[in-house]
Amino acid sequence: MASNLATPGVYVEEKSSFGTSVVPVPTAVPAFVGYTQKALRGTKSLTNKPTRITNFGEYVELFGGAPSTLFTITPPAKKTKPKAEGDAPAVETGSDSENYTLEMDASTRFLMYDSIRLYFVNGGSDCYIVSVGSYSDKISAKDLNDVAVGGGIAALEKFTEPTILAIPEAILLPEADCYSIQAAMLQHCGYKMQNRFAILDVFGGNEERTFDDNDVVDKFREGVGSNFLAWGAAYYPLLNTTIVNSSEIDFTRLKNPKGLIDVLNAEVDENVAADNISSARAQGIKAEIAKIATTTDADLIKSLQSTLSVISPKLNSILIDIADELNTLPPSPAMAGLYCMVDNSVNVAKSPANLSLGSVISPSVNINNENQEDLNLPLNGKAVNAIRSFTGKGTLVWGARTLEGNSKDYRYISVRRTMTFIEQSIKFAAESYVFSPNNATTWSSLRATVYNFLNNQWSSGILVGSTPQDAFEIEIGLGSTMTSTDILDGILKMTIKVAIVRPAEFIVITFEQQQQKS
Repeated sequence: MASNLATPGVYVEEKSSFGTSVVPVPTAVPAFVGYTQKALRGTKSLTNKPTRITNFGEYVELFGGAPSTLFTITPPAKKTKPKAEGDAPAVETGSDSENYTLEMDASTRFLMYDSIRLYFVNGGSDCYIVSVGSYSDKISAKDLNDVAVGGGIAALEKFTEPTILAIPEAILLPEADCYSIQAAMLQHCGYKMQNRFAILDVFGGNEERTFDDNDVVDKFREGVGSNFLAWGAAYYPLLNTTIVNSSEIDFTRLKNPKGLIDVLNAEVDENVAADNISSARAQGIKAEIAKIATTTDADLIKSLQSTLSVISPKLNSILIDIADELNTLPPSPAMAGLYCMVDNSVNVAKSPANLSLGSVISPSVNINNENQEDLNLPLNGKAVNAIRSFTGKGTLVWGARTLEGNSKDYRYISVRRTMTFIEQSIKFAAESYVFSPNNATTWSSLRATVYNFLNNQWSSGILVGSTPQDAFEIEIGLGSTMTSTDILDGILKMTIKVAIVRPAEFIVITFEQQQQKS
């Protein structure tokens, strides 16, 4: 009622007919931490400032383009003609252009740019970028998680929206540093924030398993420790992708032009020896090849490469080999994209598995059923999800487990993420009741708010049960969840039990014969 009715007249009083509602929190907002070409919005630095982007164009605008990863090419040793009779010296007869070797300069390798491309190709949407440095810096564990200055992972502690954490460049660190960063990721997700999920890559994930002391998966399991395992999932092996096209690569990627010139000249000599081209034509081609060492203008480089790519199959082969090296990427950004795609198209209760990966040719290591047994069901429970190639189906994610595979509660990724979604949604809704009277009216109102939310989740298929009563249970009140002392201390307690959908990981179909009946 109006507080003052001293003056005659008509007074209007509105009453709320409906209670508050629970707004579902986002479930698919990854945060990527790593190195970028720049980190600027206009003149304002974005270094160590989590920045939300909605598409790849916005990433390029704020964080720049691809790194210029460099390679060293080593031509094969020249062939030596055996000594003739007497003591005549050996004669060098040229080299075999087929046997060159390429070695990547690790100090110029960065993964963030291509990882974000892989993320968006696989269904990614809005995400956060935390740039911890530029391509002129050396990748370090300190930058990726600088607790002292609140950089890297620590910068995300002030942001509640991100729900997934990925650091693809962790695998570029020394092995021990990689594991320390991954352990820090799990701690950030499961201890400090409790509202997000870590996606981890196996260090050395392009190597075959050896099942001995040097086995890459077993070393990963030991390295990440045993804390907060339910808050993360790991994927093996690395991926052979098509993110980087060989047309994006030019010969300036090679640190030693002379090595490239030697390989290409050897190709010309072989063609002359096979009578494929004349000596005069060979001299003209070698003159073009020699320009590699002196051409610096971008337009001239493009023109020269266009010319050489027509007359030198070897150059095209080298550029393809470089692109193949650059296209070996960790699976975490692709999986972050799949998490987003599944959440947005179905719901968070759907396991991000049995799905094909976009822009992926194959896993870098082939895994069969026998090899996957130890990945999925190890004795220590630290399950690592396999990415496998299936004939006619492409490259599929063939695992849906957290690192805590022995837990009945949080063995599956979808269960852990669904519980986080429910917890965070109800938590934010309950904040509106802070400082409300701790009485039956507040309890009833809060219970109705939570009931409506959980009923909606049951209707959408996130909770399992033939009726809402089978799907969830809410308890609140004096003598039920609270004591008189709790009320005197200003504590309101509510207990919620939910039945979360679990994936059908193993499907067993039984066949038997029956007698003829007619």
